[in-house]
Amino acid sequence: MVNVAVVGLGFMGVTHLRAYLRLPGIRIAALCASRHLPENGDFSSVSGNIAMGEPLRLDMTGVRATRDFDSLLSDPAIDLIDLCVPTPRHVELATRALRAGKHVICEKPLARTAAQAREILTAAREARGFFMPAMCLRFWPGWTWLKQAVEAGTFGAVKAARFRRVGEAPAWGRDVYLDGTASGGALLDLHIHDVDFVQHLFGRPTAVYAQGVGFHSGAIDHVVAQYTVANGAAVSAEGSWAMATGHGFNMAYTVVFERATADYDLARGADALKVFEAGRGGRVVPPEPGDGYLGELDYMAECIERGRAPRRVTAEDGVSAVEICEAEEESIRTGRPVALK
Repeated sequence: MVNVAVVGLGFMGVTHLRAYLRLPGIRIAALCASRHLPENGDFSSVSGNIAMGEPLRLDMTGVRATRDFDSLLSDPAIDLIDLCVPTPRHVELATRALRAGKHVICEKPLARTAAQAREILTAAREARGFFMPAMCLRFWPGWTWLKQAVEAGTFGAVKAARFRRVGEAPAWGRDVYLDGTASGGALLDLHIHDVDFVQHLFGRPTAVYAQGVGFHSGAIDHVVAQYTVANGAAVSAEGSWAMATGHGFNMAYTVVFERATADYDLARGADALKVFEAGRGGRVVPPEPGDGYLGELDYMAECIERGRAPRRVTAEDGVSAVEICEAEEESIRTGRPVALK
């Protein structure tokens, strides 16, 4: 049994709580927040960009609620610190938890800048506990299918791929999300999901060319990026917080293989993923159970139980994703492609 303390109880913290309640190998041992700390376990006022179902009312029996982060670090019963706090707090809290010997999972982006992200990487390399960035797309149904199809060569080589993740500006946590100096805007907080998946699928790009505009946050809130990848495929990704009220949130991809086209659109619900093959027409790929949050947290717990450091996503991956986003910022600013080392 892995005892977890969830730190930060906004939309993402509550999303993680919901996932933990579905995992038999994890016990929610503590909740920690500096502001919103419902000691009665009522999270019905928390919402975000993905439908959450029934409001969460957590049974607080045996769950400690505290505003004292240090008390978690000194508690030998706590195995895993789950950081769902705003990005500006990631470096401080992650490094302190790692130095205290705890296992740590930290929401994306790892930090506001690559230099700050590398501070977490250094602490993770020196730590007794394990560290993992919460890059949920690597565990998301439809995306895990795509990764397997590419690795197995099921439909031949990838010739082109387009990823899209767009929505309205966040209606929650606006004091942080809509302050681009703190959040990095949609580019760093939303688009980074697809940035990470591009490097997961094709390896770290060697160059990027991007166009983008500010909208709400003062940072880049709509971005379209083109990546140079090792296999020569034409790869692009679009991310946005600029959709008008009522648009809602959507994520999608289209991948052109040598012998098929895979198309995912969240708006299609259970028919989200379709595959079209020459001579066979189109077919729906049934969705895998669960979601990316459940998958990533289950994987982290499994790593802890087996004493095996996470490999599906690492601190190095988290740093690399921020570096690529910074290269996109530079490309937007200069109007030129940017090489990545």
